[in-house]
Amino acid sequence: MCLSPNILPAFEQLNLYEELMKFSKISRLNTFYTDKLKLIGKAEATNSEHIGYDRILFPRPELYELLFKQIPKEKIRLAKKVMSFQQNHEGIMLRFSDNTTIHGDILVGADGAHSSVRQHLYKTLEKQGLLPRSDTKHMNKGYISLVGTTDALDPKKYPSLTLPEAENSFIIGDKNTPYTWVTFTVPGNKICWCIIVQLGLTEIADEQFRSSDWVPQQNQKMMDLIRHFKTTYGTMGDLFDATPVERISKVYFEDMLFETWNHGRTVLIGDGIGAGAVNAMQDAVILANCLFDIMPTSYDNIKAALQEYKDQRFDYIKEQYSTSHASAKLQYGHTFSERIFRYIVFNWLPDSVIGAQLVKDSAYRPQANFLPEAPKRGTAPVLPQKPSRRLQEEAAKRSAAI
Repeated sequence: MCLSPNILPAFEQLNLYEELMKFSKISRLNTFYTDKLKLIGKAEATNSEHIGYDRILFPRPELYELLFKQIPKEKIRLAKKVMSFQQNHEGIMLRFSDNTTIHGDILVGADGAHSSVRQHLYKTLEKQGLLPRSDTKHMNKGYISLVGTTDALDPKKYPSLTLPEAENSFIIGDKNTPYTWVTFTVPGNKICWCIIVQLGLTEIADEQFRSSDWVPQQNQKMMDLIRHFKTTYGTMGDLFDATPVERISKVYFEDMLFETWNHGRTVLIGDGIGAGAVNAMQDAVILANCLFDIMPTSYDNIKAALQEYKDQRFDYIKEQYSTSHASAKLQYGHTFSERIFRYIVFNWLPDSVIGAQLVKDSAYRPQANFLPEAPKRGTAPVLPQKPSRRLQEEAAKRSAAI
């Protein structure tokens, strides 16, 4: 998993940045190869001198553990599948598959591309004639991937493990395969790997997509098919054999820019576009800012806050939509036009243009506006953030009292 400068200030603001860096490696360069390990090109991933932060890579379980440690255990309830919910002026009630219910003021659906919260909300709105037609369409077929992290490996066999920065390799299969496979080194002498399958190219790819849950047997079937794929460390099979089954998981790269993000007491985050974890985390930061400003917690104020969240995020996400598509085509695309695009980027695009785009892409760095801001790093400009209305009002009241 990778995080960019667009969210790292929020981690620093929460005093989690240093701990995050303990299990991360800096990623400054991506190297692209053919399936025969012939060099395609190299791409700069960040420019910390101007931007102030590096792009970092790490195993997903390490981040999960870091975040879980910040939450009281009694706040987390596992094995709860949302079946339905009802909301009105008084509150919202969720019903789970085990026939239990829970009541609250606000429901935040943060459950991914196939969100059960979104599906139930959309069904309800569609019956009421309130759902835009664009939100009734199926999501675009994009990519699915299998990701894993090895156990600690022998640095003598894999000397690049000892390098201070991550070694990132994107290996793109030939025109007859839907696969791209990626490896990168992380602390602890481990290698993270990712198999990306481009949908709509072959029957085997679409067969994997139609399977809603990848059970270990299905994972193994796919892994057996690609064990022979070459990497800079040997074969993918060598990495599979060093990876415990509990560290292998599925990730969807489907995407769609939904118009409906909120209704009543319900709001969706991390669900507007298939643009990775950073956008989902930015959603959470902006939503937290809007929730903090709810005073008092009336139904109308809640609705206004959830709409404010969408208003602050939607234009940015819309702008990122094309950027996300272009990045996916560059890194994972197998069609003829995508291969031409990759050739142009690596052979004709000036480094100055790439550097300027990196600076521009890193300017949006939302933080919690109710906490002290993390100090600005780097020389590149950072977009201003909307201040907390609640804190402004409280400051005005204090000034008036004096």
